[in-house]
Amino acid sequence: MNVTINGAAHELPPGATVAQAVQRLTGVRSGVAVAVNDEVVSRGAWESTALAEADRVEVLTAVQGG
Repeated sequence: MNVTINGAAHELPPGATVAQAVQRLTGVRSGVAVAVNDEVVSRGAWESTALAEADRVEVLTAVQGG
């Protein structure tokens, strides 16, 4: 299935979850926020939230700076 992650097209297997999308983009789980189709998905729901064809996923990571 095709989904858009941070503006780029990605092919994921049918039934892929938010957790798999995050793993595809970054190996870290700490300091990461996710929204699917403009709705925030809590970290506790990543494993159980399945993605669908043409979903838009935004994965945001916290960055420290000074």
